[in-house]
Amino acid sequence: MAKQDISIETQDGTAAAGLLLPDRTTSRAGVILYMDAFGPRPALDRMAERLVSEGYAVLVPDLFYRFGDYGPFDAKTAFSDERTRGELMGMIRGTTQDMTRRDTAAFIAALTDAGVTGRIGTVGYCMGGGRAITAAAAYPDRIAAAASFHGGHLAGDAPDSPHLHAHTIKGRVYVGSAGVDGSFPPEQSARLAEALRRAEIDHVIENYVGMAHGWAVSDHSVYDERGAERHWTRLLTLFDETLR
Repeated sequence: MAKQDISIETQDGTAAAGLLLPDRTTSRAGVILYMDAFGPRPALDRMAERLVSEGYAVLVPDLFYRFGDYGPFDAKTAFSDERTRGELMGMIRGTTQDMTRRDTAAFIAALTDAGVTGRIGTVGYCMGGGRAITAAAAYPDRIAAAASFHGGHLAGDAPDSPHLHAHTIKGRVYVGSAGVDGSFPPEQSARLAEALRRAEIDHVIENYVGMAHGWAVSDHSVYDERGAERHWTRLLTLFDETLR
């Protein structure tokens, strides 16, 4: 399952991405993995490889491509260093949900060009969690499942908050939240649940008690192996039930 480094033309420029394809060529299902704040790196490649081992074609795009060369960022120390924290926060704020929504049309096209003619699932971590849900709302005819893990600001006050577009989702939604997470407090969880329920979306919002923001990604300082395996069980079940 060799990773291919590809370039994807979007409305705003050229995004680098990793494309991983399963050994068997009969798969028609694909997954877009939306990165966390630290960008594409080996930890995310390993997560993509696990999805590929289940038979999915996987795309891991660089959402920060508009900033040119950057990083690499160390997930354990980037936010504790004043310089890199400022750089990261600027890039996060400068990459809006709407930008990623537009980019996703090109991401879907890249998977289609790679042979993914069937259903697509999205999964995102941290800042990527909301983008996975936003993508499902923007492209409901292709995206059959969306999962967010320790995603932040899923039902905030911003005009592009993911919960505001829940009514256009056709697929299933799974949200795994960190036990206590300032970026996704209980009031946002309740707001998201109401939006999804009113839209009659098949969904689950699950609280991972004791897990900290970032627990599912192996190079985070708060990585928790048992919690990560629980996340894999939920994610693979979701995709198995929706994408096959």
